[in-house]
Amino acid sequence: MSIPNIITLGRILLVPVIVWAIASNQMEIAFAVFVVAGISDAVDGFLAKRFNMASELGALLDPLADKALLVSIYVALGIWGAVPRWIVILVVSRDIMIVSAVIVSWLFGKPIPMKPLMVSKLNTVAQVAFAALVLAALGFGFKSSPYDMILMGFVTILTLLSVSFYLVEWMRHMSTIESGQEPPLAP
Repeated sequence: MSIPNIITLGRILLVPVIVWAIASNQMEIAFAVFVVAGISDAVDGFLAKRFNMASELGALLDPLADKALLVSIYVALGIWGAVPRWIVILVVSRDIMIVSAVIVSWLFGKPIPMKPLMVSKLNTVAQVAFAALVLAALGFGFKSSPYDMILMGFVTILTLLSVSFYLVEWMRHMSTIESGQEPPLAP
């Protein structure tokens, strides 16, 4: 168990704290814990890369922690009425589709390599920025328009693009399995 993995587990443990804070209308606390979670994500990534502490466990835990955090925040904010439910459905459905595709490929005995696409990284940045803005506006009582609408637009577009690219990649991977051919190596 490396230091980055311990930090990542700590981030996972912050998820119920943030959900509690949102559900209890303690938005200042939710925002502060969200900031701590974001900083911990940067720190564990830095330590893993800089000091060669990357591990297979970390490669699985880090995206799990990110997804648990973002999905929980979006669901809690959607239930609370702070963000439109359709954006919650979009964000959560994307993650369910990706996880389902990974499980199906494992069941077929040909796990798909887990590598985040650039559009997915941009999507995560947009989702984090939108959630942070909403939490900050609720916690500190300022008007977030029009920035909230702009960020929500980015989240929508990037989520749709991301799931589309992952779906194409997964279909290409699965079609090579059905035909018995190995996928061509990327240049």
